[in-house]
Amino acid sequence: MAQTQPLAHEIEVFFDGGCPLCAREIKLLRGRDHDGKIKFTDIDAAGFQPADVGKTREELMARMHGRLPDGSLVSGVETFRRLYRALGFRRLVWLSRLPAISQSIELVYAAFARNRLRLTGRCTSATCSPYHPTISSHNDKTR
Repeated sequence: MAQTQPLAHEIEVFFDGGCPLCAREIKLLRGRDHDGKIKFTDIDAAGFQPADVGKTREELMARMHGRLPDGSLVSGVETFRRLYRALGFRRLVWLSRLPAISQSIELVYAAFARNRLRLTGRCTSATCSPYHPTISSHNDKTR
């Protein structure tokens, strides 16, 4: 019976390398990932195929996503929790799960995710229109 090798990383993070704020956060994470527990995948890189993740480009651009070793996906604040846990910040992750703190973080992240392109100067009439699929589908999920 053949045994499968466990993945070397605890989480694969899908990030927008064209986003200056996102790139800064990823640089910080890479600098702390001394044990290679995180696999970094730039969804803005040439050749990236969203279908390999089972998501559309719009879905991946709407909020941060991560893939766990079992293939399951996490998104939004939970992705950040998994990233920081992989880096050993367990106490910070525990605090982020407390009800009042968790709700606040979720609200702030949702506002940032909705306005990320605008905040980073990457807005176009197509990407920041209230009728754009990324924005309208995200709003539908948060109502």
